[in-house]
Amino acid sequence: MKTRDFLLIFICIPATMGDNDNPPSCEDVLRDCQNKVSWTRCFEARIARCVVKSRRPIRNFYRISVNSSVQAEGQTRSGHRVQIPPNALQRSKRNESIDTVLLTMVVLNNSLFRLGPDGDSWSGEVMGQSVLAVRVGDQPVSGLEQPVKIVFKSENVTNGACVFWKESEEINGTGHWSPEGCKTNFNYTEFVCSCNHLSFFAVLVNSDVVVDPVNAANLSYISYIGSGLSVVFTSVILLMYICFRKGRSEHSVGIHVQLTSSLLFLHTSYLLSEWWVWYKADGAEGRVCLAIGLILHWALLSTFTWLAVEGFHLYVLLVRIFNIYVRKYLLKLSLIGWGIPTVAVVICVFGGVYGRHQLYLTNGFSTDICWISSFMVVSYVTVIGYLGLVFLFNTVMLVVVMVKLCRQREKGAIYQERRGRMWKDWATVLGLSCVLGIPWGLAFCTFGPLSLPGLYLFSIFNSFQGVFMFLWFLALSHNRRPHQHSQSGKGSSSQKMMETSLNSKVNVEHAVHSSDF
Repeated sequence: MKTRDFLLIFICIPATMGDNDNPPSCEDVLRDCQNKVSWTRCFEARIARCVVKSRRPIRNFYRISVNSSVQAEGQTRSGHRVQIPPNALQRSKRNESIDTVLLTMVVLNNSLFRLGPDGDSWSGEVMGQSVLAVRVGDQPVSGLEQPVKIVFKSENVTNGACVFWKESEEINGTGHWSPEGCKTNFNYTEFVCSCNHLSFFAVLVNSDVVVDPVNAANLSYISYIGSGLSVVFTSVILLMYICFRKGRSEHSVGIHVQLTSSLLFLHTSYLLSEWWVWYKADGAEGRVCLAIGLILHWALLSTFTWLAVEGFHLYVLLVRIFNIYVRKYLLKLSLIGWGIPTVAVVICVFGGVYGRHQLYLTNGFSTDICWISSFMVVSYVTVIGYLGLVFLFNTVMLVVVMVKLCRQREKGAIYQERRGRMWKDWATVLGLSCVLGIPWGLAFCTFGPLSLPGLYLFSIFNSFQGVFMFLWFLALSHNRRPHQHSQSGKGSSSQKMMETSLNSKVNVEHAVHSSDF
């Protein structure tokens, strides 16, 4: 028995060792791995230990031996350049006593990479249809503090973003392009990709992006200035409300104040996010960025929810003639306005979606922000989808107001009176548009041929929304005083109530006696 076991071991061990000691031929690695389900994993494993058996140079294959203690540099005939820092070279070694490692670069065609139905995939075309595979040593390299730099020559394009190939979790041979862990810098002749790992790299070009560096800087300045002013003026509104309110305030004013509070949170968290990413330029990840991203997402959802509450309240005022009664009306609206965003954010926290996110809206430049860093489907549903519903509802309400306003003005008013009050009516409509958040609908105009004008209009109207809310508050305060005097000697009627509601929501509140709610 022992003799047989010894013979089996004696025969099997050399056979196994021979299998491992026969490295594949570099000329055949791609062909052999294409028959595998996960050909990219097969390619990365075999290209690291393959040997060159042909005396002729292999097309699109480049390998050099580099010293692991100094920065390594390599270049392909296609013009791609790679710079590997010493810490990456040290990590790639399996044997610490070895001073040199092999740096391998292979240029592949993007047709080899099959896109899967992944919600987080980036759309666009691979620049030059070329993908650069970079491998160093025989150990995987990721999570680098000092990034690897991969340089791609620009091929008459400027709106590119550095990405790497991320295989699907199903291991079915498909995947998608992802910018995770990579930064893009464009110097008008080259794309410089700074990544914290090694993989298959490419530059993804989006033909729909039309924002150049100058416009990108202008949009940033507009956002910073507008958000800064909005923080100041929303704070002034809250101080005015606290200092000058007398007794119980109208429901409309209470809703306005809570919308103003959500705008204050939104613009403050946005500026804080931009500052933190700038302050931690090389490492904004961490709990602080996660917390800022959470607050920013919560503030944005709160703003959308309170915009919807404004639209609902306007609807209640218009149908007041049906004697709708809601007990503790403002309290219930407050629970909805702050509760829905809180529940959504808590769910997202358990999903681990917050962190540093890179925005590629400009020509080859990446802009970081503390936001939703993964599972972009969360952003599509909670931001774009939610905004679409709120915008649709509030637009319908604004149209109803405009129709009723036009019909009301036609009744019993002579032409000169209608003409004289036209500008006041349009001012009311514009004010309601701001309160209902209609300018947020410009977000849907930031795609396609009108994307650049849409971005400018979106940035101007929404970053300055706090300023517009301040002007609206001043107008309401000015109109409320004469109305209070006129209401003291007059009885309320449904006709007067409707007339007043179309001029100002606050005046309606007086006409229908807000305490009844």
